[in-house]
Amino acid sequence: MENVISATAAAVLRGEVRATARLMRALDDRLPGSTDVLRALYPHTGRARVIGLTGNPGSGKSTLAARLVGHWRAAGLKVGVLAVDPSSPYSGGAILGDRIRMMEHAADPGVFIRSLATRGALGGLSRSTGDLVHVLDAMGCDVVLIETVGVGQDEIDIMRTADTVAVVVVPGLGDEVQAIKAGILEIADVFVVNKADVDGADRTVADLRTLQMLQSVTPPWQPPIVSTVAARGEGVASLAAELDRHGAWLRKTGAASGRLRERAAFVISSLVRDACGRAVDRWLAGPGAALVDEVAQRHTDPFAAAHLALQATVLQRAPVL
Repeated sequence: MENVISATAAAVLRGEVRATARLMRALDDRLPGSTDVLRALYPHTGRARVIGLTGNPGSGKSTLAARLVGHWRAAGLKVGVLAVDPSSPYSGGAILGDRIRMMEHAADPGVFIRSLATRGALGGLSRSTGDLVHVLDAMGCDVVLIETVGVGQDEIDIMRTADTVAVVVVPGLGDEVQAIKAGILEIADVFVVNKADVDGADRTVADLRTLQMLQSVTPPWQPPIVSTVAARGEGVASLAAELDRHGAWLRKTGAASGRLRERAAFVISSLVRDACGRAVDRWLAGPGAALVDEVAQRHTDPFAAAHLALQATVLQRAPVL
């Protein structure tokens, strides 16, 4: 088994597409041995820039992502794309809308695109997104672009996964400003007003500036507002320049190390929660089934039952990660 792990890790580090694709699938499906390969790869990560692209459905994120990929490829950069799609209600897999829009890059050996299903995960990302970022990083990608599922104000996990987050809004959607007020303003490093050729674009820019001025605390980084027309490629170079400027600011001010530490804490916490949750679920489906019946019949309250479940699993033995 150790030889298989070493061989797979070496293949990924050489940039072999098939080995990388197989490992990513195994990690997404939580197949045995996949995390061992990831652990072997982890010391070789930390070189790629991780860019997050989020915003409501219909804002043109996928088209904008495809344009950014083209811009980075023209600069000679190797690009990995993780497009997080809604889960199919029947198969549980990703609905591949984002990959369809990026078909222009499908034959480019310098671009690796993978669609991920949320599989019920909240926060706008798939449960395996962070793992796959590490794989693409180890594979040699200079930039890893994460496009979130597009559910609006719930997409806060991206700020704990990406170095720089671009929030895409469009004119004419009243819910956009409401989402921004509800918290998405805080996660944006760069604002993108896409479809800037549509009536109301100037008003959207003005609304964003007003909301920024109304913030009770002036942030150390003031998110710039970039207008784009992704369908025609307009403003993409300016957006890429602002993403670069934010990356330079992170390095210059030392804020990059703080983000890396936040990301590490988030990953550890997520792994622990996931492992504990799986351990409890297994126990409730087996030895703890009688306890489930007691709660269902109102013989025991769920709070006491939860305490008993924790005692029987997490507090008695460490769950296997």
